[in-house]
Amino acid sequence: MENLFRLVDQDQGFFQRKWTLVNGPLIVGAGPSGLATAACLREQGVPSVVLERAECIASLWKKRAYDRLKLHLPKQFCQLPKVPFPEDFPEYPTKKQFIEYLESYAKRFDINPKFNECVQSARYDETSGFWRVKTVRGCNKAEFEYICRWLVVATGENAESVVPDIDGLADFGGEVIHASEYKSGEKFKGQNVLVVGCGNSGMEVSLDLANHNASPSMVVRSSVHVLPREVLGKSTFELAVLMMKWLPLWLVDMILLILAWLVLGNIEKYGLKRPLMGPLELKNSKGKTPVLDIGALEKIKSGDIQVVPGIKRFSRGRVELVNGEKLDVDSVVLATGYRSNVPAWLQEGEFFSKNGFPKAPFPNGWKGKGGLYAVGFTRRGLSGASSDAINIAQDIGKAWKQENKQPKKRTIACHRRCISLSQF
Repeated sequence: MENLFRLVDQDQGFFQRKWTLVNGPLIVGAGPSGLATAACLREQGVPSVVLERAECIASLWKKRAYDRLKLHLPKQFCQLPKVPFPEDFPEYPTKKQFIEYLESYAKRFDINPKFNECVQSARYDETSGFWRVKTVRGCNKAEFEYICRWLVVATGENAESVVPDIDGLADFGGEVIHASEYKSGEKFKGQNVLVVGCGNSGMEVSLDLANHNASPSMVVRSSVHVLPREVLGKSTFELAVLMMKWLPLWLVDMILLILAWLVLGNIEKYGLKRPLMGPLELKNSKGKTPVLDIGALEKIKSGDIQVVPGIKRFSRGRVELVNGEKLDVDSVVLATGYRSNVPAWLQEGEFFSKNGFPKAPFPNGWKGKGGLYAVGFTRRGLSGASSDAINIAQDIGKAWKQENKQPKKRTIACHRRCISLSQF
């Protein structure tokens, strides 16, 4: 039920904001992480409210993913809690199939997010013991406030696109887009396209451009691990998981690099220098994901994709590289990654660090203090998010059931807290 909350402004006098007390946790984000948490909470008998700034679930997949995208890992490592992928789905489901799976998942657990609701701020009220989450709604940007006992941050690792400040880019003159805006290489046919970045997105965009008869040049500024997606018909990731059960990390890394050399050959002669740290150790310590090759390396070897060093500056229709070489370029795709947006709205500095990730490493980064939780920040993909969701639901479920054993006391406590809030 919505209420009118009277607040004081020193310049404007009294004004009113609509507010509501949430019965259960408030989940910010309706991507896979938020959906998984809501589903696990429902299994615990705990209601929840899910807020989403876009007008749909999984907006990253629906609006900011290129057409050819598939899951990089086998489907058994990407399923959300309680629901496996359909048996007729391929081992690496397509973008369309994954979206269908998420929509079916939300329907199965009766998850109905509040769309077009953008969180502006969230802070913990020590006096009442509640979180106060302020939002703006819809096109008219109407202000609203949610008051909740538990706050689950599910906005993820990839909430905002990272656009680097490159000298002269504003004067380039041609089309410049982030990989989040890229859909297909069809519109770039016959063009010289500079792809800035050599992660999984940069590699796949370059491959897609080459397949659509464009001429991509991929900027590789630093070292990168490239692994085959499969070895002898088996997922490289699946092999790594299996080996990790029996072998130390350094030995698994060594075996993966040997297998990569046997399957892919020496990639350094094509301008792809490997890091000194092994792929799994680098992932765990720095969060840098190895590239799983699905065909880009073959195009690099054939010359259909050019590998170039870092950028010095742009000029009209041209880019100058750090080695002095100059290239004529028609368009630029910035495959420069994403970042968390948590610091922009969460007023808290103990649990989350300045980079928008929990300070505690996996598997302990899902729970903070005062009813604050984080899901989907493990740098371990969908399996990490699922693990977080299960832990969060079980933890909140215990508190919820304990409180509901004494419903009268709970009602009195909530009433007192609401009085405290209304007097703020």
